[in-house]
Amino acid sequence: MHRKSVLKTLGCFVLAGILCVSCAKKTSRTTGWAYNDPDNGGFEVSEINEQQIGPGLIAIEGGTFVMGATIDNVTYSWDNAPRKVTIPSFLIDRTEVSNVDYREYVYWLNRVYGQNYPMVVHNAMPDTLVWRGRLTYNEPMVEVYFRHPSYDDYPIVGVTWVQANDYCAWRTDRVNELMLVEAGVLDWDPNQQDEENFNTDAYLAGQYTGNVKNGKRDLSKANGEGIRNVRMEDGILLPSYRLPTEAEWEYAAVGLVGTTENEIITERKVYPWTGDRLRTDNKRYFGSFMANFKRGPGDYMGVAGSLNDGAALPAPVGSYWPNDYGLYNMAGNVSEWCADVYRPLTFDDVADYSPYRGNIFTQKVLDEDGFVAQKDSLGRIRREPISAEEAAKRHNYRTSFNSNYADGDYMSAIRNKWTEGEGGDQSVFTQEMYDYATNDRPGTTLINDESRVYKGGAWSDGPYWLSPGNRRYLNQNQGSASIGFRCAMNKVGASFTK
Repeated sequence: MHRKSVLKTLGCFVLAGILCVSCAKKTSRTTGWAYNDPDNGGFEVSEINEQQIGPGLIAIEGGTFVMGATIDNVTYSWDNAPRKVTIPSFLIDRTEVSNVDYREYVYWLNRVYGQNYPMVVHNAMPDTLVWRGRLTYNEPMVEVYFRHPSYDDYPIVGVTWVQANDYCAWRTDRVNELMLVEAGVLDWDPNQQDEENFNTDAYLAGQYTGNVKNGKRDLSKANGEGIRNVRMEDGILLPSYRLPTEAEWEYAAVGLVGTTENEIITERKVYPWTGDRLRTDNKRYFGSFMANFKRGPGDYMGVAGSLNDGAALPAPVGSYWPNDYGLYNMAGNVSEWCADVYRPLTFDDVADYSPYRGNIFTQKVLDEDGFVAQKDSLGRIRREPISAEEAAKRHNYRTSFNSNYADGDYMSAIRNKWTEGEGGDQSVFTQEMYDYATNDRPGTTLINDESRVYKGGAWSDGPYWLSPGNRRYLNQNQGSASIGFRCAMNKVGASFTK
């Protein structure tokens, strides 16, 4: 009887807790005033409290891992020493962005901007000439790889880091536009042109005037009969698509979730799959390679009749075995752009939570009345770096440009002005730090503020580069036949639970 009484009491407490939570959703915990009530002013609290997962994305539960190289560097350029970091939960594409994905983007740009702003379309085009080589016959790939339907599901290549970021921004707007259409807020608008195209920031700023079907009920108006735009607080719009940080990309590639039990890592991973082998132990495919890479001089795909990876050049984006997160081709096929600025000493001055190098803090341009300034001719809200005056009283940052923060040490600078002058041109100091080579001076390095990280190994790489901890760099305005990309997105709210 005593046990039943205890259980009954506990049940009452649980029920009371549920009722309290329910009440908390309807009334303020601090004032007692009702939410979503036009009679008392209409302060709104959305019933949507979970982020939707955007198309193509997989949820990655964050955690702690050892970031950095896991195998000896054969070039002896030890620029990625292991260090323990924590990665917050995030979302990332299941596969690389494909040719058909990117052609959809180019098609949209041409339809919207092609008549009046043809350079927008031109600037988005991948560089198909990356297939040319002075001693190889790849000329047909110049014409067919991006266009022919046989290559629809193959990863896009020849795209610069800048172009990849532009694609992410476009994808954000198209996904959010669809969200609003499905919510009954917008009608389809296949005829949007130039500045009247849907842009998320412009819509939130009240500067989108396209096919608006309806709005949200505005409870702040009399009797709650007004209409307003959707706000971020409504939980309908998604955060921005973007390139993953180097730490996020590496964490997702390693996929420790498959070898972890009660916070104990049961097996070390050198590659995205369990163990340190390049061949599968799957009985049906035993001995087949698990990624698309170059196995040795002149061997890109194996011997006819028994091809090991079946692809001399890139393979379709869903090829081979996914890692424990369900992500494809995190090793081999094509290397992938990351968001970060490349520095060889990043491991010495990196934060241990969500590490990233390349922050440039911006804000929306405001007019003289303090409102968001009018969008530009392409329909985008203009942004500008924060000023030194606006950052003057902050202790967490002093300038808008932070790619050079803690970059090397004071004594290694050629001139001792490298750390002076918060408002100065930091790129000049970086050039002096690294003796950066230009057209008119030889220098000793190609590293500067436009050097970006890419990871993952490619169809043209040997096994060494397949390890997620290894990293390389390329100028953000250059492309390659072996570099593609995939998009990521912030996970807002709580981390994922089991």
